Amino acid sequence: MIDLWFVIIAFLWTGYFVLEGFDFGVGLLAPLLSRNDAEQRQSLHTIGPVWDGNEVWLITAVGAMFAAFPAWYSGVFSAFYLQVTLILVGLILRGVGLEWRGKVRNPAWCDMAVMVGSGLPAFLWGAVFADLLFGSAVAAVLGGAFTLTVCVLHGAVFLALRTTGAIRRRARVAALAAGAAVIPVAVLALSKLGTFPALAAMAALAAATALIWRRREGWAFTATAAAIVLSTLAVFMELRVRPLPGLTLAEAASGAYTLTMLSWIGLLALPFVLLYQGWTYYVFRKRVRVAA
Repeated sequence: MIDLWFVIIAFLWTGYFVLEGFDFGVGLLAPLLSRNDAEQRQSLHTIGPVWDGNEVWLITAVGAMFAAFPAWYSGVFSAFYLQVTLILVGLILRGVGLEWRGKVRNPAWCDMAVMVGSGLPAFLWGAVFADLLFGSAVAAVLGGAFTLTVCVLHGAVFLALRTTGAIRRRARVAALAAGAAVIPVAVLALSKLGTFPALAAMAALAAATALIWRRREGWAFTATAAAIVLSTLAVFMELRVRPLPGLTLAEAASGAYTLTMLSWIGLLALPFVLLYQGWTYYVFRKRVRVAA
């Protein structure tokens, strides 16, 4: 049960980083790639139907940690209280900016809130996990730089995949620039892990850059998503051995009865959540065009 719930939590965090990764990237890039309000709305409409659903993965991942590994949960969120608080501030700013943009006369402050609210979590989640693994400020900065650049690349490829016209062309250019930036950062950040998934993640990022150059947006998005999956896998392989200094996974876990009850709840609920979110992405799969 302990290993099962660790895998479930790793899966939930992976889903969060893959889905929120392009959300963050779009939020950061939209003001930079748009030349007028119509183009800004075109960019943000690509994530409009899904961004709040993507955040459910974070709520579920944190809730699962609290229930299955309370000592791990309390240790992580106590040690990184400031960083997590700033992440929550960023998510609130982003949510307010996205929801209020169409309801105010001057949406510029909403666009700034979305940009800041996307950049803070994109950087700080990488900093938190890198610090958790290596316990140094240098590692934290490098980890934050890695997740930030990956999110920008992931978001740029997503915009190229989901838009038309000028935004699509500019998103391709942004993806190429982000790819050139992320690869050296990935080498520095992931080489510290030294596992096969980390090396495969570097290869996936290089493949994504090559694919966007060849205008294969769908395959490029698959490659960036794979890079995030592999990077998260490499991180959780390390956390499996030592989730916190001086604490093993077995010591951090809840009792057998609690884990059994959680397993039944997860077995009943998780398939419906996955089906619903998959249906949502299917419904909103078409490209977004500039509004007339």
